[in-house]
Amino acid sequence: MWQRNQTSLADFILEGLFDDSLTHLFLFSLTTVVFLIAVSGNTLTILLILADPRLHTPMYFLLSQLSFMDLMHVSTTIPKMATNYLSGKKSISFVGCATQHFLYLSVGGAECLLLALMSYDRYVAICHPLRYTVLMNRKVGLMMAVLSWLGGSIHSLIHTVILMHFPFCAPRQIYHFYCEFPAVMELVCGDIAFYEITVYISSILFILLPIFLVSTSYAFILHSVIQMRSAGSKRNAFATCSSHLTVVCFWFGACMFSYMRPRSQHTPLQDKVGSVFYSIITPTLNPLIYTLRNKDVAKALRRVLWRYIITQRQQLQLS
Repeated sequence: MWQRNQTSLADFILEGLFDDSLTHLFLFSLTTVVFLIAVSGNTLTILLILADPRLHTPMYFLLSQLSFMDLMHVSTTIPKMATNYLSGKKSISFVGCATQHFLYLSVGGAECLLLALMSYDRYVAICHPLRYTVLMNRKVGLMMAVLSWLGGSIHSLIHTVILMHFPFCAPRQIYHFYCEFPAVMELVCGDIAFYEITVYISSILFILLPIFLVSTSYAFILHSVIQMRSAGSKRNAFATCSSHLTVVCFWFGACMFSYMRPRSQHTPLQDKVGSVFYSIITPTLNPLIYTLRNKDVAKALRRVLWRYIITQRQQLQLS
């Protein structure tokens, strides 16, 4: 019994994303730069929303939650990959793998729910602007954030506990750069056909159902925009929704590619490409999309920078 428990808690081996070639060294350096951009961009977005009173609205509160989720996503996966690459080690402990799996799946599930709820916020803002402060107040925004985090965490906890209780085949090598759900499932010994059915059901709940809710919200939004007589109002409505819709397409497209395909159609290379897109590229693009295409965030950034410059000049004059 002790030997079996000892075997079940043995370390996993992460294949990683890069080898020792010069080309892969360049790609690793590029990934590091992208990681730093993602961390700084999402951190800046959160700080801007906290610092500027004009951004203390439900819409930007939800955006700050999205940035925090992206920040957690890249911080859960990339540092371990970089540490293994620089140290030459490829191992990750059983507890470390389970923790990483729980955190990234929690954040991923929470982001799926949050993006769907953010589409409702846009629906209310465009279709019912006079009732926006009633339908989307701070309490509703807080409830949306709590629901997203709680739903993602419960979903992740259930799958992490079940998955980590399965026996794993030697040599326990994960053909990935972190403990991603499909890659860990490939190591399970025995028949897990029934569990795969539950995985598809949860994928429907956390991917297809949010996509349906987003599509429904934007169908109503499009109907309202078509009925607008002012060209300026139409442009403002499209500008308001374009950032969110772009993020939704990137995120759910990558999630469907990674989680909605049958297990037999998964290959290590495809899984890595899909994971790189939604765990590195998307969290990097999100703050850039919202900052460059959102006038309120861009104005807030200019105000904060201007206040910083004035403060520095005053300090220099006093000194």
